[in-house]
Amino acid sequence: MQKDQYNFSSKIDYGLAFILFLLFIVSCIAIYSAQTTGQYGENFLLKQLVWYTVGVGIILGVITFDSDQLKKISWYAYGFGNVLLALLIVAPSSIAPVINGAKSWYKVPGFGSLQPSEFMKIFLILTLANVITNHHAKHLIKTIETDFLLLVKLGLITLLPLILVMQQPDLGTSLVLIAILLGMIFISGISWRILLPIFTAGVLIVATIFYFVLWHPDILEKYLGVKQYQFGRIYSWIDPYNYQSSTGFHLTRSLLAIGSGQTAGKGIGNREVYLPESHSDFIFSIIGEEFGFIGSSIVISLFFLLIYHITKIGMETKNPFYSYICVGVISMITFHVFQNIGMTIGVLPITGIPLPFISYGGSSLLGNMLGMGIVFSIRYHYKKYMFSTDI
Repeated sequence: MQKDQYNFSSKIDYGLAFILFLLFIVSCIAIYSAQTTGQYGENFLLKQLVWYTVGVGIILGVITFDSDQLKKISWYAYGFGNVLLALLIVAPSSIAPVINGAKSWYKVPGFGSLQPSEFMKIFLILTLANVITNHHAKHLIKTIETDFLLLVKLGLITLLPLILVMQQPDLGTSLVLIAILLGMIFISGISWRILLPIFTAGVLIVATIFYFVLWHPDILEKYLGVKQYQFGRIYSWIDPYNYQSSTGFHLTRSLLAIGSGQTAGKGIGNREVYLPESHSDFIFSIIGEEFGFIGSSIVISLFFLLIYHITKIGMETKNPFYSYICVGVISMITFHVFQNIGMTIGVLPITGIPLPFISYGGSSLLGNMLGMGIVFSIRYHYKKYMFSTDI
């Protein structure tokens, strides 16, 4: 028994565990500060502690899964996740209520609410990694045709959950799914002769949409059915102070909070700027106001350390399936961090994407901890193969 315990503990990635512990501390401090303003009637900190406890349990449950087991369950998980997303569309409001204009959650007695799209991100990463690995194993000689076939496979696999998530509608999660797909396409070995024209066309399409939004919105309204409030999100991002009484309210308050923190911040509990939803999507505004530029820089550095650590794991493992998983997790976390922090400082539009491991939210945290559990499992099984050449 002691030998088994020793073998288990010796395979734990304590560096990764320590980074997550530091993010946990930051989350607790920030959420505690957010709920002291009196605008909430719930103890979000206590709930976050519960979610973290459950998350650790998920990590311990997933850590012993090896690559063969992860490959076997990837398609089942993908199918299960899509079924949950599809059922949201037809489920009655008593089971799947509409919250903030989106039908994204299931009511779970004794659990609160569950957002399946947060877990779908991890299921998609597993499935894409599995498909890329199997494709390269089958097509040992690369050609334009085989690369195009792989691109089509990856696109179709992502398209189904993307359509289902957009039906909720959930723009933030849709963008995350696209970020995961792009990250894994870049690392999959597909020829740039295929990718360059596609991405160039994508950039041109986005630029064209922005042109019509800014100068000819009536055309988008007439032919694409775009609503006025959807234009408002873009306008309030470009000029928030013109819309600070409506769609620009959160952004202007966030800018005021972060700016007032200056270099060292005001200290824990010394907030002065009122900001709704500061415990979730705008948690970085709390950090900026109370801990200033120094505290914000430390938090961003923690995320860089986390991404660097996962990158190192992906590069060291000899199992390509594991490497692709790491790329997917990195793409997911990186997009979350850049989008969340970017929207709080006005660099990017507001999309409702939480800050990983720090924002309050059970589904988001558990989904991220599931991803970390898989990364832990890579390190757990890594020592078996570090001197091998045939994995």
